[in-house]
Amino acid sequence: MPLMFDSRSLKHKKPFGPASVGQEIEFNIFLPHTPAYYAPSLVIYHADNWDAPHVYGMDFIKSEEDSNCYRCTVLFEHPSLMFYHFSICTPNGNINLVNGENNIGYLSNDINPMWQLSVYEKEYETPQFLGSGVFYQIFPDRFNRSKMPDPNIFPDRKIHENWTDMPDYLPNEQGEITNSDYFGGNLEGIIEKLDYLQSLSVSCIYLNPIFEAHSNHRYNTANYMKIDPFIGDEEDFKLLCSLADERGIKVILDGVFSHTGDDSVYFNRKGRYDTLGAYQSRDSQYYSWYSFEEFPDKYKCWWGFKTLPEVNESNESYREYIFGKDGVIEHWLKLGAHGFRLDVADELPDSFLDMLTQKVKSVKPDAIVIGEVWEDASNKVSYGIRRRYLLGKQLDSVMNYPFKNAILRYISDGVGSDFYETVMTVLENYPKHVRDNLMNSISTHDTERALTLLSTFENVNDRRWQADHHNIPPELLQTGIKRLKLAMALQYFLPGVPCIYYGDEAGLAGYRDPFNRCTYPWGYENGEILEFVRELGKIRHDLTWIAHAEFTPVMFWNNVCMFIRELGDDAVLLAVNRSSEPVRIDMPDKFNRGTVLMGVYNRHEKIIEPYSAVIIHSDTQTI
Repeated sequence: MPLMFDSRSLKHKKPFGPASVGQEIEFNIFLPHTPAYYAPSLVIYHADNWDAPHVYGMDFIKSEEDSNCYRCTVLFEHPSLMFYHFSICTPNGNINLVNGENNIGYLSNDINPMWQLSVYEKEYETPQFLGSGVFYQIFPDRFNRSKMPDPNIFPDRKIHENWTDMPDYLPNEQGEITNSDYFGGNLEGIIEKLDYLQSLSVSCIYLNPIFEAHSNHRYNTANYMKIDPFIGDEEDFKLLCSLADERGIKVILDGVFSHTGDDSVYFNRKGRYDTLGAYQSRDSQYYSWYSFEEFPDKYKCWWGFKTLPEVNESNESYREYIFGKDGVIEHWLKLGAHGFRLDVADELPDSFLDMLTQKVKSVKPDAIVIGEVWEDASNKVSYGIRRRYLLGKQLDSVMNYPFKNAILRYISDGVGSDFYETVMTVLENYPKHVRDNLMNSISTHDTERALTLLSTFENVNDRRWQADHHNIPPELLQTGIKRLKLAMALQYFLPGVPCIYYGDEAGLAGYRDPFNRCTYPWGYENGEILEFVRELGKIRHDLTWIAHAEFTPVMFWNNVCMFIRELGDDAVLLAVNRSSEPVRIDMPDKFNRGTVLMGVYNRHEKIIEPYSAVIIHSDTQTI
């Protein structure tokens, strides 16, 4: 039986992955030389209308050695998410060609599983400022403290005088986790470290929330229009953006628009503010922002947390506050922000996301909008709604949790086929301009630190246990460091933009919140990891074309992963040996005389050393 259809092969489908509106999409299937299979058709279902499939007959094109080629070409005038299979006539009725392992077709009486096809807005262009640089994520309270905050500003906050303390992790006497202990990291502290960030080839700083809020994570916004006084003020923010920009670094903010804090100028449950909050009176100008079941104590809140009352994002007053003239979006963009990472994007309605992106682009056309989406963002269903994040005019890109999880699993467990499938699924499902801007993290403020995960596999959720096991034993740490370096090499050279979670490059470890939010260890960095990350950043920065390079897989074995990034005559190869033994590999011809940018490759023996990453720039004369 010939290979009938492989959605990832240009012989079978062009273009690879999604297509733009009005772009011709060519499908070729190959049926065996037998009268048992004839008259094939392409059957396409729109994701929002499963009752009316579109059927396209396929024409005979040519006969090959073991098969007959049939083809059809389609195009679409509107952005849409679709799914497809092929129907083939047989003497006993129709049979279907459906999606199998590695997206290769197989015959079935069922129509599922199907292949995915996305068609996106032709005119939509994403920002280019990230280039061949790096994201750097900063949890503001824990990165760098230029001075101690004034305790009189908010007397109910605890301030750690010792920068190296462990964050508070036990409940208070009422059994509550309040996140009310602070270390005093601030905007001036970030400004002091801009040269350090430049040495890491950072092109964009992503700040976790900086607006006034009464917890150290600041996801319970108290005032969207005011910077938390513990961090600084608007002048500090403007200076940070200006000085960063001089170094080719942009700053983006965390946009938390699905909920506010109960202790805020808008809700004012605790009576901290002079404003009339929604909790206090139905006459409050903010009352319509929230949904009360029984006023005032029973209201809709985020994931059941009473401290996080949900906002009705369809409310016109709220939308005007966020999107209107001199509103939240315009205010911070004009002060120097270059876009937003959107917290829980799947909890924001499409119409809200549309308006947000439209407003961002109208104020600053090259600003970026990145969504927090943990799953495949191309086909995400949230709260019963099929989302259209990546079809144009909504999100520029997303946080790439699928890559994060796949990288860490592969380096830990070594199942190359699973790693390959995850990588190729994202590349096949996401438009290229989205792929180029993916935020590729291996740690975030919501997950365990990569070094911890790669050093030990045990994770007990009890906070006291996690605190007791915060420091990684030396015998595990050395293996963890080796693995971390390999994970970072993959992070830096897969499609997208690597995102360093502050301190990963310095050897910070920790389980989940609050242990993944410890302070940056200034003066106690792990020099081995730090220099490795600097080298990765420099190589990536010097390969200015890599931001738009194509991806070609070479091998995804259980112990060795190798792929090529190339654009025109430029090409670079990354090979990773995740095992504790040297591995012999055959390098593609055009890299045999290339320049080794990182690592050691024994050209004579064709050996990659244990726990080793090798980066080779091709000899362009052999391409």
